[in-house]
Amino acid sequence: MTAPTVSELQAVVEAGLRQVVPGFSPEGLYAPARYALEGGGKRVRPLLVLLAAQASGASTQEALPAALAVEVFHTFTLVHDDVMDHSATRRGRPAVHTAWDEPTAMLAGDLLMGESYRLLAASPRGDLRAMLATWNEMVRRLCEGQSLDKAFETDPAVSVERYLDMIDRKTGALLACALELGGLIGGADADALEALRETGYAAGRAFQIQDDLLDLTADDAAWGKPVGGDLVEGKRTYLLLRALERAADDDAAFFAAVAARPGLAAERVSEARTRMDLLGVLDDARAAVQGWTERSLGALRRLPEHDARLALEDLIARLSGRSR
Repeated sequence: MTAPTVSELQAVVEAGLRQVVPGFSPEGLYAPARYALEGGGKRVRPLLVLLAAQASGASTQEALPAALAVEVFHTFTLVHDDVMDHSATRRGRPAVHTAWDEPTAMLAGDLLMGESYRLLAASPRGDLRAMLATWNEMVRRLCEGQSLDKAFETDPAVSVERYLDMIDRKTGALLACALELGGLIGGADADALEALRETGYAAGRAFQIQDDLLDLTADDAAWGKPVGGDLVEGKRTYLLLRALERAADDDAAFFAAVAARPGLAAERVSEARTRMDLLGVLDDARAAVQGWTERSLGALRRLPEHDARLALEDLIARLSGRSR
C-alpha cells in the first residue's frame, strides 16, 4: 500500500479536527473553540507526529489521536497568546478574544487544552506513560519560554544566546515533542528518539528566525498582518538583537530607541529594514535559518531511510524557505 502524501495527511488532520469539539451547550464556550480550530494553517505539528510515526513503523490511524492532540494544544496556546499579546487578529481573521471577549477566549483555550490530553490518552499504540512524560516536559518548557518572552519585553540585557534559549522552550519544545511522540508510537529506540528531539529543536530555531525575518520582509498581503509589527512593538527578535550588537553611532541610537517601548513608528519600518540590511543583519538571519535547517536535517538523517523520513526532510526544508 502506498503511504499517504503530505496533502492527504493534512486532509486527515482537518477531518479529525472537525470532530474534536462537539456541538454541546453552552454554545458560548464551544463556538469559540471550534472557531479557533477552524483557523487554518499548515498543520505542521500534527504532520510531524504522523510522519515520525510512519518512519518508526506505525500507521496514520495509530498516530492520529496524538497528532490531533498536538494541534489542539498548539491552538490553545495561540488563543491564550493572542490575549497576552493583545493581538487583534490571527491568520487574517479576528482573534478569538476579538470576536468574543477575553474571558471567553481564556475559557475556550482551557477547553482545548483539556481536549488535547483526552486525545493523547486515546492513542491506541505506544507507552502512554512515556508519552505523557514527554508531553508534560513540553508543557513545562513551553510555559517557561512564554514567561521568558514576556520578561524580555522590559529586559535591556537580552542577548542572542538568551533569545535562542527562549526559542528552544517556546517553539522548539513543541516541535521536538511532536516528533518524539511519533517515534514513541512507532516504537523507535533511544538513539532514534534523541535524533527526533534534536531535529525538532534545530527546526524550532530555524522556524522562529525565519518568522522574525518574514515579519520585516514578507509581502503584506501574504503575511496576513502588518509587516514590521515586531519593530513597532519594540519586540526583541533575532533581527533587533543582532542589530543592537552590530550598530554604532547613529544606528546604535536608532535601534536602542526601537528596543525601548513602545517601539518604532510604523512609517519608519522601511528605514529600519534598510539600516538592518546595510548592517548585514538580514543576511545573517538568512544564514542562521539555513544553518539550523541543515542541523535539523542532519539529525533527522540518523534515522533509517524511509519514505516518511524523506517527507519529513522535505517538510522541514520547505518551512525554512517559506514566504509566509
